[in-house]
Amino acid sequence: MEKSEEEVIRRSEPESIVSITVGSFMSTLLTARPKKLRESISRLSLDSQKGSSGSVDEALWFLQKCVNDAVERDEAMDELLVPIIEHTLRFKDGKHSNRAMILLNWLFQDEVLFQGVSRNLCEVISRKEDRFLALGWCLLIRSLVESEDTGDQGFWNGIREKHSMFLEIVSSCVRPLLIIVRKGSILQDGYEVPSRLSVSAADCLLSITGALAKSNDAPANRPKPSTTITGPHQPVALIPNISEKKIKQTSRPEDATSETNFILWNHLEELMRLVQGLFAWNRKTRVLHAKGLNKVLRWLEELKEHHGGSQREAVTEVSTGGALLLSSCWKHYSVLLHMEDQKFSKTSKELLEQYLSGIKYYSESYPSDTKTGGIETQKFFLNCLCLLLGRFEGKKFESILSEFGMKLVPCLLNQLRSNNEEISEGVVAIFKEVISKLQSQSGDSFSDTMCLDVVIPSLLHLLDERDGAAKAVSVLLADYCSKNADNSCLSEVLQRLVSGTTVQRLNSMDVISEVILMSKDSFPSHIPWKEIADCLLKCLGDEETYIRKQTSELLKSIEPSFVLPELVTLVYSTNGNVQSSATETLFGVLKHHKEDSDVVCMLLTCLSNLDTSQSHGHPTEGSTFDSDRVLKLIPEWARSVQNWGSLIGPLLDKMFLEPSNAIMVRFLSCISEHLADASDMVLLHVLSHMKEQDKMDGNFINMSKSSSDETNVEKSLFDHLCPLLILRLLPQRVFDDIDSSTIYGRFLRGDSVNEYRDIKFKDCQCIAAFLFERAFSKFEFEEVRKLAAELCGRIHPQVLFPTVLLQLEKATELQDSVKIKACLFSICTSLVVRGREAFSHSVTPKIRKVLEKILLWPSDKDEISKVQHGCIDCLALMICAELQHPESSKTPKGEKLRTTRKDTSGASSDSVLDYTINCLTEDRSDCSSMPEPNTEHSVGEKPFPIPFRLCMANVLISACQKITESAKKTFARKALPPLVHSLKFISAREVRAACIQVLFSAMYHLKSTLLPFASDLLKLSLRFLEQGSEKEKLAGAKLMASLMASEDVILERISEGLLEARSVLSKAALSDPSQDVREVCDKLLACITPS
Repeated sequence: MEKSEEEVIRRSEPESIVSITVGSFMSTLLTARPKKLRESISRLSLDSQKGSSGSVDEALWFLQKCVNDAVERDEAMDELLVPIIEHTLRFKDGKHSNRAMILLNWLFQDEVLFQGVSRNLCEVISRKEDRFLALGWCLLIRSLVESEDTGDQGFWNGIREKHSMFLEIVSSCVRPLLIIVRKGSILQDGYEVPSRLSVSAADCLLSITGALAKSNDAPANRPKPSTTITGPHQPVALIPNISEKKIKQTSRPEDATSETNFILWNHLEELMRLVQGLFAWNRKTRVLHAKGLNKVLRWLEELKEHHGGSQREAVTEVSTGGALLLSSCWKHYSVLLHMEDQKFSKTSKELLEQYLSGIKYYSESYPSDTKTGGIETQKFFLNCLCLLLGRFEGKKFESILSEFGMKLVPCLLNQLRSNNEEISEGVVAIFKEVISKLQSQSGDSFSDTMCLDVVIPSLLHLLDERDGAAKAVSVLLADYCSKNADNSCLSEVLQRLVSGTTVQRLNSMDVISEVILMSKDSFPSHIPWKEIADCLLKCLGDEETYIRKQTSELLKSIEPSFVLPELVTLVYSTNGNVQSSATETLFGVLKHHKEDSDVVCMLLTCLSNLDTSQSHGHPTEGSTFDSDRVLKLIPEWARSVQNWGSLIGPLLDKMFLEPSNAIMVRFLSCISEHLADASDMVLLHVLSHMKEQDKMDGNFINMSKSSSDETNVEKSLFDHLCPLLILRLLPQRVFDDIDSSTIYGRFLRGDSVNEYRDIKFKDCQCIAAFLFERAFSKFEFEEVRKLAAELCGRIHPQVLFPTVLLQLEKATELQDSVKIKACLFSICTSLVVRGREAFSHSVTPKIRKVLEKILLWPSDKDEISKVQHGCIDCLALMICAELQHPESSKTPKGEKLRTTRKDTSGASSDSVLDYTINCLTEDRSDCSSMPEPNTEHSVGEKPFPIPFRLCMANVLISACQKITESAKKTFARKALPPLVHSLKFISAREVRAACIQVLFSAMYHLKSTLLPFASDLLKLSLRFLEQGSEKEKLAGAKLMASLMASEDVILERISEGLLEARSVLSKAALSDPSQDVREVCDKLLACITPS
């Protein structure tokens, strides 16, 4: 009756009044003291009558009625459940937080109400989008799932008895929870930072899945506790064997509870995504824990791969082995992966004991065992250890180490000897975390003692063997050394590297390699790099090839100032291994720093210092210095340089600062082609330096000649030589660019070469003007003038020849021997460098006339004689250039002289060879322009002075010495016939003797080229031996000697005349009035007389 009345009241009341009533009753229940709430529940049963108005008993009765009605009508229970969820959130950390649990436990005692409340509770998270409500929901569900582990199991029988069914129901919330987890983080400095809700959702998800994993262990199958090995230590293969795929598929049992065995497996994909999120959250702040998470993720992926198929498939298609394996491991992992766990501090030590015991048991009982899962189980426990230790912070970590350190360290060291890469990786990660945490507590006596007296010595001891443990420890010690300011460990490693056993040296080299690899980008200042470099340099002579090669590789990464000085010295070691390794290393260092000008300059300084030490009589002990041993590496290094712009300026500046440094000159010559490729930069740099140089005057020259301060004079000399030396290093192609304003400046317009003037650099600031000024200056060092004149010869003939002609004419007029020699030197250089192309310039005949004028000067002074020798060489080079085949011209292809005279290869009017021969052989005065062939001499013609004609003979002799191979036949064909013929008519004995001397020189230098003239030359020599003057006889004897000393073809050609020659020689040797002639003939006679 009362029940019907209540139904009428509730149906007739407006919905708002009902809501107020429900809220009032829920408030009464959720504000009651837990003890009173329990007492009221104990007095009531679910079918009791309504209590007194406003009491807890009445509120309980009303709650029961509302829930029952909602279940019967299949209505939502939000008005009842939302206050419970909000209460859970409000009192999550207080002493009243279990009121909601008390109420739910009471409701869960009824099967029907349990089903309704549980399903409605699960629907709230999907139906409501309130973040605070979701947070409270996560806390409440986690409490319900984990309530099985709370005390007073008798009171909580409602939750405990329905726990398995509740898990199955709440497992439907896995995906909604995962959505909250995946969406609940923000990106901060490149790392994901979780929200409070996402953390709570992740923990709730872990609790649900962890409980599902534990529920698969039937009570009857759970192992009994053991004093030695506990339940978690049952063999489990973390990476399943392929054979597991062959496990017989099981059909679904009819017992409905067996379905929970596969609920967790069906959520494998969600577990993987959950672990991915946890890894992203932990990878910055909890490195070791994140490493463990990464291994868990890999294991889940491998589990899915090895057991195949989708986890959504029917149970009959699910691998039983995969599901059982997942449950077996996840019940441990789920405990360790919680972001927030109030019980963790209470259980962590017990877990640590379990994992250490498990690792020890399986490493001793199943060493190297993969068939029964021994190694895989060791990996599992080791990863649990990573996850566990990775959660400890600060003093808690120190406390754990103080209690378990002496167990932990030996256990981990033993694992390193397993030679399993994954185990070693996990152990190294743990040790790295241990060392890092101890270092962060540096200054604390326990931390320092634990690190320096226990951990590090134990790790160093493993370097005494060459095995997997040593390999793993190498990385660990390197990480410690690279971060620790106390270098005692590093010093010990370096000591082993230098003086340890072979194994110790090899392992120490691995440690140092890792230190350098870890630090090469930042080069921390606390690391003693100089000490490391010195030890490595000593290893270049190690008997182990690996150590030598690794040393060579490592030295490239160390600060060059620590390496280069000693390394350059070692290149000159008398020890073959040291020298070879040092050379290879030096090249590696150069190539590693290929565009670092400081490194290249440092190398040159080291070489210069060694060179200076050697020249002062202080050679490096046990070595011999030869700069080529280092400089031979430069061309190959230069080919690797991409950007010369960063090198050229500093290198040239160093050259200007050290102008007397021969090493610098040799180095620049090694890279001359590369300098030419960047010639604009080089020339501008040189030009800029030239502008800053002081010009010399007469006072300075006089002072330098009389000054006792040789050092300053020498410095000034090299300062002036320096830019010239740099220009000399540049290939000819740089000067071939006639359009270069840097080289030729105003000379390109021609206004600087139309009339004579003193060339001043300040008036025409270009390279050519600078060279001309240095070459033609009255006040300049002789060495500078000579080098400048030589470089003038590289200037394009279009600029050079007109300029030099004007200077030569004026200097001849003034008999300025200094300027004449400079002009001659530049012309000779141009003829050598450019050959016929230079000779073909239109002013060449004018230059020849000036040379003729100089050769006609009386040679009564030494300076005049030197100038005339220069003219002789210049004319000889003109002959060589004239006879040069046009195709062999040294001017680059496509480059044509813009001012040339008509090609005269087929005419003789401008032929210097014909001119020279005629001046030598003709008894007339005007030979400056050659007469037409067969022209008769005029009656009143005055013969050339004998000295001038002898100069012409010397021109031909010099030409014989300088003539190229390709021009020898042409020279012989043009020169010998007129010379031989003229000997019949020349009246002056000195000239005849000179002509024979020319023939002798031709025979000596042209050899078999003169085969057609061999017989005539023999007859000529015999004629002068019989009838000539003493000089002619001596010249004839020398000609005969050169014939007899020639190739076999020559001897064969003159063999018929040797009988007559023997008769003439015999007569001269006995009766010639000149003793010199007799001696020479006697020697020649001995050569052709059979013994």
